[in-house]
Amino acid sequence: MESRLVAWHAEHAADFPWRRRRDPYAVLVSEVMLQQTQTSRVVPRFEAWIDRWPTAEGLAAAGLDDVIRAWQGLGYNRRAVSLHRAAQQVAAHGWPEDLTDLPGVGAYTAAAIGRFAFGAHVLPLDTNVVRVTGRTGVEFGPAAAEALMDLGREVCLARVPRCGSCPLAGGCPSRGRRYEPLRKQSRFEGSFRQRRAETLRLVAERARDVQELDGAAVNSLLADGLLQVEDRRVRLPV
Repeated sequence: MESRLVAWHAEHAADFPWRRRRDPYAVLVSEVMLQQTQTSRVVPRFEAWIDRWPTAEGLAAAGLDDVIRAWQGLGYNRRAVSLHRAAQQVAAHGWPEDLTDLPGVGAYTAAAIGRFAFGAHVLPLDTNVVRVTGRTGVEFGPAAAEALMDLGREVCLARVPRCGSCPLAGGCPSRGRRYEPLRKQSRFEGSFRQRRAETLRLVAERARDVQELDGAAVNSLLADGLLQVEDRRVRLPV
């Protein structure tokens, strides 16, 4: 079954900009950006980011305020802080043997960097990979990682899989099944996440007096290292 998947992928592989680079920094940036963010939104932001900071050393030397501003619109802004800290650690000490030692890098991201940048014999288990392997009941090898990701994203969809287009449909025990909707994320409009985002946007424009801002949002952003307060003036950290 894996050979059929690999043959399919040879014709249908997605052409993402991070797949044109195999250095660990580019993989790290792409994986952090892709966390809870649609691929279509990430592509232009990844390209702009790499144009501005093409290396870990370049990002490490940047001010955190510039990094946070560059991240605006991707959401979950504390990812930018972790990415900046990880770049600083790499710039100072190199890539650690255990990649989870880097700030913000968990087991999946470490596996992705290991596989795509260092050629490690490991299969990164993202949502798409888990879905395809679970439905087919097949153990795929690391060489099929990107094929599984593309198949899960484009064909083996969460609710209504496109079984008629799937190269694995012939031997798949889940062929033709439909699935209940996944739990939807809470609405952004009117949420505390929106209040945080708006507060951060205001401070990214210019420093503000603490009384001008949503106090609860400021405290939450302070806890995430996204703001700092000096003499009652709220600004981005540097």
